[in-house]
Amino acid sequence: MPVKNRFAELQQDITAWRRDIHENPEILFETHRTSALVAEKLRAFGCDEVTEGIGRTGVVGVIKGKSDTSGKVIGLRADMDALPIHEQTGVAYASKTDGAMHACGHDGHTAMLLGAAQYLSETRNFDGTVVVIFQPAEEGGGGGKEMCDDGMMDRWGIQEVYGMHNWPGVPVGSFAIRPGAFFAATDQFEITLEGKGGHAAKPQETVDTTVMASQLVLSLQTISSRNADPVDPVVVSVTSFETSSKAFNVIPQRVHLKGTVRTQSKEMRALAEERIKAICAGVAATFGGTADVTYHLGYPVMVNSEEQTAFAEDVARSISGQCDEAPIVMGGEDFAYMLEARPGAYILVGNGETAPVHHPEYNFNDEAIPAGCSWWAEIVEQRMPA
Repeated sequence: MPVKNRFAELQQDITAWRRDIHENPEILFETHRTSALVAEKLRAFGCDEVTEGIGRTGVVGVIKGKSDTSGKVIGLRADMDALPIHEQTGVAYASKTDGAMHACGHDGHTAMLLGAAQYLSETRNFDGTVVVIFQPAEEGGGGGKEMCDDGMMDRWGIQEVYGMHNWPGVPVGSFAIRPGAFFAATDQFEITLEGKGGHAAKPQETVDTTVMASQLVLSLQTISSRNADPVDPVVVSVTSFETSSKAFNVIPQRVHLKGTVRTQSKEMRALAEERIKAICAGVAATFGGTADVTYHLGYPVMVNSEEQTAFAEDVARSISGQCDEAPIVMGGEDFAYMLEARPGAYILVGNGETAPVHHPEYNFNDEAIPAGCSWWAEIVEQRMPA
């Protein structure tokens, strides 16, 4: 089954929706305009039920098939939020909001799921129920968790859930997926080192927090090189180094560090936190200072279910003839919360040779729309055949 002809017919409309969303980006849970647009279109398509305000600003639509002898309920999820980035694409439909842009393609995800919802509402060529999920705040806000915490899975009886993300560097119209751990857990840490400030000409009278912090930044890298199993990935990155002094001749009393930890297993996630705290205490004690560590647990590891991944891969191959094994991704994805709640799978659809996501020159490739929409529709029609 190649790309569905109906999506070739709808591509111009879906592209127009996508570009309208692109022009009007909204960050985190502030997706009021986007959510209203989604709800309006779902009602116009004839969805059996449209509910707003799930997970604050999320939207859920229900589409019933021609029959329901299977009793199956499948969820399809797209994210709606943008990023706090100043756009530099130069396209005619560039962001009208300074400091906000769709730099990750969520405008494309939303538009493709809307296209699939229109087709499924028109044809209803399946036996069961589809729940289309439009989620806010994927980019650090945990909107997926909020929708689950609002009781979404139980309220609509969702049994399986599927997600999709565009991927630069993968040919347009092709797919990639992997079973098991896929996207990383994303945790954060803050470290405050306290020493004894003083004049830079008299270092012997101080406890130098700059030297202490410099040693700590290097020591934290031993978690990956000496504590971790080499086949269980972990990334520890210190991304901010601030001292309490702005003068050239003052050794600061205090240094504040920030960073992130990325892991692919619960075991490594726990080990990384344990070792960061232990290394901080040890390095601070060595220099005669103290270390206060605050550790923030972020998104969990996103784990694709074996059975649903195999099915999603077969569907992708039926559309494009190609579905490669995706690499492990050390970025985070809060679809992880939905996959913790229900079995399912997350797939990558090719965006072609474009700028990477989270880059000010990134732009979703509208040529990917027919393939993405077809995958959504085929997930439903093949999983719940009429």
